[in-house]
Amino acid sequence: MDVAFTSKLPKVGTSIFSVMSALANEHQAINLSQGFPNFDSDDTLKKLVAKYIKEGYNQYAPMPGVPILRERLAKKMESQYGAAVDPDSEITITAGATQAIFTAIIAFIKPDDEVILIEPAYDSYRPAVQMCGGRAIAYELSAPDYQIDWEHFKKLINRHTRMIIINTPQNPSASTFSEADLRELERLTANTDILILSDEVYEHIVFDGEEHQSVLRFPNLWQRTLITYSFGKTYHATGWKLGYCAAPAYLMKEFRKVHQFNVFSVNSPIQYAIAEYMKEPEHYLGLPRFFQAKRDFFLDVMKASRFKLLPSKGTYFQLADYSAISDEPDMEFAKRLTTEFGVAAIPVSAFYSSKKDEKIVRFCFAKTEEMLSEAGKLLCRI
Repeated sequence: MDVAFTSKLPKVGTSIFSVMSALANEHQAINLSQGFPNFDSDDTLKKLVAKYIKEGYNQYAPMPGVPILRERLAKKMESQYGAAVDPDSEITITAGATQAIFTAIIAFIKPDDEVILIEPAYDSYRPAVQMCGGRAIAYELSAPDYQIDWEHFKKLINRHTRMIIINTPQNPSASTFSEADLRELERLTANTDILILSDEVYEHIVFDGEEHQSVLRFPNLWQRTLITYSFGKTYHATGWKLGYCAAPAYLMKEFRKVHQFNVFSVNSPIQYAIAEYMKEPEHYLGLPRFFQAKRDFFLDVMKASRFKLLPSKGTYFQLADYSAISDEPDMEFAKRLTTEFGVAAIPVSAFYSSKKDEKIVRFCFAKTEEMLSEAGKLLCRI
């Protein structure tokens, strides 16, 4: 006999990423759905991991993370964004960015607090808020530009608003926040107790000569913000599940209270390896050029298709409007794309709590040119 209980997440099922990847595997389709590279990390980095394993760096790391790694990150933040971040009190290494996001939400959100989500949004935000008893309030962006109307946005802010979650560059829309956007957010939250959770995992993947507008560039905004990052996205190693969080010391103190009872610390040898690898900044500074070449290659192979490709300003995702091909719901179209045409994509409605359907799917172009070329050939036949 089953034990009776009340689910904390009664409406949550298997993630759309798992669903579409499983369907791709079942039908041997090219998987452009889940956001991971199909190419390996740099051999130099892999050799460094092996080096530190062999040298015995295999026991618990300090709870906030290996000091040398935090020091390198602080130097990078100062170099790129002009921000003075204390590596001892303002940076914590985490088991991936998703753990950092979850920890930041758990640390500050209480029952009946409201958290504004900008949708389409990464699927982990809302469940984390709900597990705290908080209320997730959606602000919906729309194709094709996915820009915020701040006059409309500010109407969602009230005395219950505890946190606003932003994501730039944004998954899945591939849009980015401008300096004006962050100035407006700074203005709207001034003299309030609202916190910002800024998901900046794609900070190094911004295209067409633009600069990533990190919260770290805005001192007044930074003072109320927790920022999350991903080494996996940066170094083509999503399976390592290594990320970090940066926040002013008074916020990081609360973050670490949760972190220490969640994972406590994350694997030592990879931390040391990445710290050494970071001595060469080109390993991350070259990413815009690297991924823009992949974006442009995918755009080229899709020229003859009936899809309308939307602007991709950052991330390694490309949205495609299929309304000229079919009027079926995006979930059904994505499934048929996989089963009948051999290419898996993600329906963008999955990123909206309302299931808003604008007949758009998301492709991941963090793939080899060979895979992108083959996928393009299949998609151009539709």
